[in-house]
This record gives sequence, structure tokens and C-alpha cells, in this order.
Amino acid sequence: MRQVKLERKGCLAWVKIAYRDRLCLLNTPLLNELYDAFVEADRDDEVKAVILTSEGDNFCAGADLNELMRSDFESGLRWQSAYRRLVELIRETGKPVIAGIRGVCVAAGHELVMMCDLVVAGKSARLGQPEIAVGSTALGGGVQLLPLIIGEKRARELLFTAKLLTAQEAYELGLVNRVVEDNEVEREAEKLALEVVERASPQAFRVVKSCLKFWTDLAMLNWQLARDITAMIWTTEEFKQRSKNFLEKKKTPPQKFTGITPK
Repeated sequence: MRQVKLERKGCLAWVKIAYRDRLCLLNTPLLNELYDAFVEADRDDEVKAVILTSEGDNFCAGADLNELMRSDFESGLRWQSAYRRLVELIRETGKPVIAGIRGVCVAAGHELVMMCDLVVAGKSARLGQPEIAVGSTALGGGVQLLPLIIGEKRARELLFTAKLLTAQEAYELGLVNRVVEDNEVEREAEKLALEVVERASPQAFRVVKSCLKFWTDLAMLNWQLARDITAMIWTTEEFKQRSKNFLEKKKTPPQKFTGITPK
């Protein structure tokens, strides 16, 4: 059963995550399907912009912990590689990519949205990087892009506390462009996409997007190191236990924070 739908409406391509009744979790097959859909939209000369959204009440709850808990170092690297090629295509395509989100949009799901050019959020949206609570990292883009978008101190608070933002809070911090009623998300995303493609010169858009990408490229310089460290963390007992507790809705007991000063 396919997890992603690619639909065309005029000059727009809609990449829809087809989860209606349950939370979307980014497993490797879903990452591959999303990549294939974006490749098809990117290569279609009739498509001028791409809108990424979901069919259900939530956008994405991040990586599939059940898959990651079973991973060894090599399979963790493969997950990271599947994710990386998807976000790099979103960042590099010469077509505008607009995300339309509702409900849960956290962890790798939120990182995916940050890679898009513009974001429309429904009022129910909750955004953030809670990976630290399960012993993982936000090194798929959260650690790199949040300080660039909202400032270092605010990024530290979000990353350290695992706090989730409301749509309005995310708007005020600059993480989303527009906040609308949930039932208006698709319509507003379409409106925003058309505002771009009906006014912008395609070649000028590509140049401007490429130059803006320079700043995020600087933030992503540590990507290979971040990939390897995160894949290694996913093999640790601490990650597996905290993830198990999270999935079973159990509280993890307080643990020690260690210093580095030689004794």
C-alpha cells in the first residue's frame, strides 16, 4: 500500500502523505516514496511549484522509533541517507516547495518542513524538536537550522527542553509564514504557491533560492559527522530504553549529567 500520493492541479503538484487515521512516522519506505514523488514533480515541465502536505489531522511525528530501535550502525546510516537525499532535493529544486501542515509536526517531520521554502500552518499545528527526550538528536537539520531561523538562545531552549510550539508561536519566531484555520491550509498553500509562480521569473527564482541556500549550506557543513554520530547513538542502550519507555508511555527515571573536568 502506497504511503504517498502525487496529484496535479493545474501547474501545481501536490505531494500528500496518505495517513488519515494514525500518525505518520518516517520509515525508510516512506522516505523513498517521498523522494520518488519529488523527483517526478521536479522533472515534470508542467509543474511550477510543489505543495507538501498530509491527508490526515497530523503532518508527521518524526522518524519511526520502532525501525530505529532495531537498527545497527549501517542501517542507521541508510535511514539517514534516504532522508538526506529527500531534503537535498527539496532544497535544490528550482521550483518553490510549500509545506501545508496541521497537528503534530515534530522531530524529523519538523526538520523536513524547515527544508521547504515556505510554510502554511493550521491553528492545530504543534512544532518542535523533542528528540532529546528519547535519547536521540535533532542533527537531521534541527540543530543546524533552528539557530539560523530563530536565534541561538531560543533554539537552545527548544532543543534542550523538547518544548512544542503552537502555530502562532512558530509564526512569531519565524518558523512558519502564515497561520490559518485547519480547513484552510490547502487553499492557503495553493494561494501562496501561485503568488510566487505568477510573479517570479523562473531563472531569477532559481538564483535567489540558490543564494539563500548558501546560508543553510553553512549550517549543514557538519552533516556527515552528524549522520554518523546519530546512527551510532541509535545503537546505544540508552536510546533503545528511552524510546521503549516513550512508546509504552512510561516515564524514564532521572539520569546523571556528567562533566568533563579531569579529576
